[in-house]
Amino acid sequence: MKPRISTAGARHWAHINEATFTAGMRALFWICRVFGRWPFRAVLYPVVAWYLLAKPVARKASANYIRRVAGFDTKPRIKPGVRAVLHHFATFAESILDKMLLWGGLFDVSHTTLHGQTLLTDRIVKGRGGLLICAHLGNLELCRVLSKQQPGLKLTVLVHTKHAQAFNQLLAQLDPDSQLNLMQVTEISPATAVLLAEKIEQGEFVVIAGDRIPVAPNPRVAIAPFLGAPAPFPVGPYIIASLLRCPVYLIFSIRTGRTSEVHFELLRDSISLPRKDRDQALAVLAAEYAARLEYFCLRAPLQWFNFYDFWHLPTMDTSDASR
Repeated sequence: MKPRISTAGARHWAHINEATFTAGMRALFWICRVFGRWPFRAVLYPVVAWYLLAKPVARKASANYIRRVAGFDTKPRIKPGVRAVLHHFATFAESILDKMLLWGGLFDVSHTTLHGQTLLTDRIVKGRGGLLICAHLGNLELCRVLSKQQPGLKLTVLVHTKHAQAFNQLLAQLDPDSQLNLMQVTEISPATAVLLAEKIEQGEFVVIAGDRIPVAPNPRVAIAPFLGAPAPFPVGPYIIASLLRCPVYLIFSIRTGRTSEVHFELLRDSISLPRKDRDQALAVLAAEYAARLEYFCLRAPLQWFNFYDFWHLPTMDTSDASR
């Protein structure tokens, strides 16, 4: 029996065109380059205010997330309300600017601290790779840029970019290398699994998001507690890991003041899913990931960028997919 979740009645994240938020980022990027960060922010907030009024789905999702963070945190860092949503959107815009500055060669990476990177050192020395599970938290582009500076560290990032092609094209114009290690994946086929296994065998690290459900009519998920309520998380990363038989790491990126932090954590040396209680094993792994994501969201509450109803739990479909 394979538990799946019907997305009927909920708007899937892939249908929300994040590129519309970046429509004016080219001009804002120019303002930042010429005049600096503060003039950029002065122009940014009217744009963000328009976005807040024009995008009710994103506005409601942000407000819901902020309420959950404030209600769950023992020492709330943000107060729910329109001002917090405005700041959430502005933080998202600043992260987009940072990505553009990174690939434009204008971001000072010397203010970046790496935590736990030695976990990967042994694998790199042996010429073997692994699986990295990331999140839509902070600026993951920083990890890709740093990989160009770290001898032996090769990343292949699995993405669903159809909803943000305009922004990816913009990054490619700033630096063609920004597209070199992206791999467009809608679903993991046997051929894809073989290709990923070859990459890891050759020493590459495959990166996949653990906080967005698959792009499918009835994606398979695990329900895990997150910020005080059950939420659906994809099980694909853990199934892939069980097929690849490689170490599985978590990677999170947040910004604290002028400093950017990149954290690497070991989830499992390898994952072997039992035939019996397979779904329970997947749920345990998803819950461990959710707990670590929750920790970093509480540290940097406005830096998690999932502007859709993340906690939506429609009727579960438990029919056997093989029938």
